[in-house]
Amino acid sequence: MKKFIIELSEKAGKFLLENFRKDSDLFRLRGTTKEIVTKYDKMSDKMLVDSLSKKFPDYNILAEESGLKDKKSDFTWIVDSLDGSSNFAVGNPFFAVSIALVHHNKPILGVAYAPFLKELFVAEEGSGALLNGKAVHVSDVASLEKSYVVWCEATGGNLRMSRINANIQPKIKDLRKLGAGSLECAWVACGRADAFIVTQVEPWDATAGAMLVSEAGGKVTDFKGKAWKPVRSDAVFSNGKIHNKILEIIKKSD
Repeated sequence: MKKFIIELSEKAGKFLLENFRKDSDLFRLRGTTKEIVTKYDKMSDKMLVDSLSKKFPDYNILAEESGLKDKKSDFTWIVDSLDGSSNFAVGNPFFAVSIALVHHNKPILGVAYAPFLKELFVAEEGSGALLNGKAVHVSDVASLEKSYVVWCEATGGNLRMSRINANIQPKIKDLRKLGAGSLECAWVACGRADAFIVTQVEPWDATAGAMLVSEAGGKVTDFKGKAWKPVRSDAVFSNGKIHNKILEIIKKSD
């Protein structure tokens, strides 16, 4: 199963990379709204969903572009065919293919593939997290003052995130944004960032990433410190050591 999903992610990633910075029409998609959906999102989605449906005909599939295919199964594939669509559209290389499998609403497998960066992140329940086949772990940074934090306001959370950012930025080393949830989680998993804060994140943007962070030794919760579930919700992904300190700041800000 894992081998198949890795190969499928790489196939979709290759397709996206072949069309990256090749279509000048994508620049016309830039408007006043945050969300962008390109034809490449949809083409990649069809490729992924068709392949998963053929290989696992009895499993549910929840995909950002094509919605839910409900087979009443205990297993659900959660798919983002192009995480970081806006980045892709403007030629920013921070984009990825993200696929996760959940069983009874618990993530058990997660893959995030960033084709331009040639980085494949894989996590399987109980087996740790890997980057290009090598084990990765969250950072051991325990003080906010030394922490790099990435963030995103996912669904309608601009004002909330502005308040949180205003309170957290003076207390940390730096605040950053990549524009692709799966990669922001992956950065926490491999120690490039110490935490990722996001409001109302969709499951396709974070489920594979949650698996990566957890298997890399980190912690994933909602803003109240409860275990995160793959539904639209607020979330903090961290190395675990600064998690409670971040939750305290959020509580005072939100």
